[in-house]
Amino acid sequence: MQNTAEDISNAAKGHKANLANPNTSEASKAHSKEVLDSMPDQPFYGKEDQNASKNPNQVAGGLKATLNNDSIPESGKQKAQEKLDDM
Repeated sequence: MQNTAEDISNAAKGHKANLANPNTSEASKAHSKEVLDSMPDQPFYGKEDQNASKNPNQVAGGLKATLNNDSIPESGKQKAQEKLDDM
């Protein structure tokens, strides 16, 4: 197994799933908890570069669509408007 950011993230997902699984042993859960505790708290990939690759016009279009969507609660529309105003 390589130690790319994606590999580390996938391993963390597996250990988290193990902790939530009622069919796994306590020893297995203890091992998963030890592994997770030794991992850094920061995200392994995706979060930092995510905004750099987004097209601002598409983001604005999505926010405008949110404002006109009847199924979005008023609080969501307010957040979308605030983000749109900050652009």
